[in-house]
Amino acid sequence: MMQRCRKHALVRTMCFTLAIFLTQTAAAGSDSTLNDLNQQVDDLYHKGDFKHAIDIAKQSLKLAQSMYAPDNVIIAGSMNNLALLYQSQGQYELAEPLYQRSLEIWQKARGPHDAKIAQCLNNLATLYQARGRYSEAEPLFKQSLEIREKELGPDHPDVADSVSNLAGFYRSLGQYALAEPLYQRSLEIREKALGPDHPDVAKSLNNLALFYQAQGQYAQAETLFKRALAIREKVLRPDHPDLAESLNNLAFLYRIQGQFGQAEFMFKHALAIREKVLGPDDPGLANSLNNLAGLYRTQGQFAQAEPLFQRSLAIREKALGPDHADVARSLNNLGLLYQDEGHYEQAEPLYQHALAIWEKALGPDHLDVAEGLNNLALLYRIQGQYQQAESMYKRALAIREKALGPNHAAVAASLNNLASLYQAQGQLAQAEPLFVRSLEIRTKVLGSNHIDVVNNFNSLAMVYQAQGKFAEAEPLYKRALAIREEMLGPDHLDVAQSLNNLAGLYRAWGYYARAEPLYKRSLAIREKVLGPNHPDVAKSLNNLAGLYQDQGRNAQAKPLLKRAKAITEAAK
Repeated sequence: MMQRCRKHALVRTMCFTLAIFLTQTAAAGSDSTLNDLNQQVDDLYHKGDFKHAIDIAKQSLKLAQSMYAPDNVIIAGSMNNLALLYQSQGQYELAEPLYQRSLEIWQKARGPHDAKIAQCLNNLATLYQARGRYSEAEPLFKQSLEIREKELGPDHPDVADSVSNLAGFYRSLGQYALAEPLYQRSLEIREKALGPDHPDVAKSLNNLALFYQAQGQYAQAETLFKRALAIREKVLRPDHPDLAESLNNLAFLYRIQGQFGQAEFMFKHALAIREKVLGPDDPGLANSLNNLAGLYRTQGQFAQAEPLFQRSLAIREKALGPDHADVARSLNNLGLLYQDEGHYEQAEPLYQHALAIWEKALGPDHLDVAEGLNNLALLYRIQGQYQQAESMYKRALAIREKALGPNHAAVAASLNNLASLYQAQGQLAQAEPLFVRSLEIRTKVLGSNHIDVVNNFNSLAMVYQAQGKFAEAEPLYKRALAIREEMLGPDHLDVAQSLNNLAGLYRAWGYYARAEPLYKRSLAIREKVLGPNHPDVAKSLNNLAGLYQDQGRNAQAKPLLKRAKAITEAAK
């Protein structure tokens, strides 16, 4: 049995263990041909050549069915392999009945507690999770774990796989209190069974680091990411794909923290490894291209980002087909880029196409559909099409509440989005309770010092400011600034935004002397991080100029306005 982890999301997915079954038969005649076909399937799968692998897997299944009785485990193995390939291609409706039939055969042949059955249960559970069928996935993950603990003992490496998979499931639902001890247990099992420098220990460290990163515990995440990277550098060849994964994860953490130079170096290193090992058309390469493009987009380097996003899209369309969920992800990312550039007419059809693919591939109630709805709603909100935006925000909220429950961080994000829409229309009485509920959920789930909680502080402060409740807005802005400085460092772009927000409050309040140094510091951070000609620098220049004009200091405002205008015109 060969095992391989596939990453179905963009950057920071947990690693679920699926399995290709290489069921060996007596090496004679048709049996030998079947063995050869199964080996070809495994080789093609590991190369990422899913289309050819599916063709060979179909041949293998057909041959097995002609050679053996319908309930033979060799047929079950071939069914599992074909199902896994269909799942990798996003063809879930074809994968599910094969997984189910394979499970039935193994249960009949081996009884309910065989280790192979644990793997079958795990594979079917990952399929249900991918389709958003969480209530069906959880008991299968648990049953898989129970079988392995009973059959193999509590400290077996395969138990660690099941523990990690269940942890990843809980993490995806935002049930962090359930996920953390499972990740820690998986790590302990692997360290004890395999030694501290085994690649699977690096895998556990990586998963636990991703967990801490999701909670905004960046220092803990960085330590674990670095340890995982050190293990892989020590025991794997320098161009191993898992090394590229570690570089990518650490780069993403640095990107979040605004350490763009370090992030770029690592993203490029990961890209070089994947391009060398996987070739120019592998979906894994598309992930690296997308990650580097996302970094450039964050920095406003749109001309560098666009060809990378486009190449990522082309690879995925070629490798996975035009209707795969990962193709929708690439379309969505390219739409975000065009939206940032103000090219709304180019962004809209990409968002619509991505949404249509997700609805077709995953169903209308999947969480990726909610994400697509949110992005399209934001585009409509920017363009003042508030009625269209509202219906999409509400549908996204309903999907998330149904799938995740009322107290998930993603539900809080949807509430925040809908509240922001009402705020943009001046409907502050409708916005305020949604902002408050969003803040309560995020504080409960993520803790009061999480970066996402800061967004709610800012949003609620803006509502209070718009209502003239300056004294209520001030402590929220200040707290947001303090958390960002502590978590991200004094020169992060989000710190610049918080400084700008607090300065805007003091300007509206008439406290010009308090506002000026904040605007100046915000401007300095943006110039340092983004360069002197970024559109956000122009915004800071305009804000500072506006403050001077409010005080009648027009001579000081004039050069700032002139420079801001030049930046804006150059960016068109």
